[in-house]
Amino acid sequence: MERILGKLERTEVTVDPAESDPRNIYKLMVGAIVPRPIAFVSTLSAAGVRNLAPFSFFTAVSANPPVICFSPMIRGSDASKKDTLRNIEETGEFVVNVVSEEFAKAMNACSGEYPPEVDEFDVSKLTPIPSEAVKPPRVAEAHVQMECRLCKVVHVSAKPLGGSLVLGEVLRFHVDDAIVHNFSIDPDKLNAIGRMGGPTYVRTTNRFDMQRPK
Repeated sequence: MERILGKLERTEVTVDPAESDPRNIYKLMVGAIVPRPIAFVSTLSAAGVRNLAPFSFFTAVSANPPVICFSPMIRGSDASKKDTLRNIEETGEFVVNVVSEEFAKAMNACSGEYPPEVDEFDVSKLTPIPSEAVKPPRVAEAHVQMECRLCKVVHVSAKPLGGSLVLGEVLRFHVDDAIVHNFSIDPDKLNAIGRMGGPTYVRTTNRFDMQRPK
């Protein structure tokens, strides 16, 4: 339909989610909400099986206390909970590892739909190292790791492609000494990547500065 917005004239598509396939809504969301940082989440099941999976619905919530959140979605293939969510609900603990480009392929190997008994550390050949305040291991290759205790899970939808919001308080930050000075992280040395739509990722090397108005 044609719409005139002030001096801007353009043709646009208007979508009513209630009348659309959820898979198409998902494509719109991951194409529009970009770039998205990646929470590479390590957990342990109640039986002690390690799990490692990436989630790109991820952000910070609070700095005092430090709280972060991510959203594991209900699988579209079989409408089941992801192992990460089930593990966190069982144990109340997880670690968020920040993904840098040098181990992007190993991270991607963990994104498959594996049975609960599969250890993605073994699949990816990434290195588990002990945490201090929680039981799930950290990813040694990650320059930043955040040990978290579960604050709350908000279940938004149990439908296929529905999601839950997992909020966790950060009990420990582990930062590679080579990338940080006076609590400021060097983005070039972190070399983080983010998600776009579909199979596309983005580098964070093309940046610009703007000062906030006083």
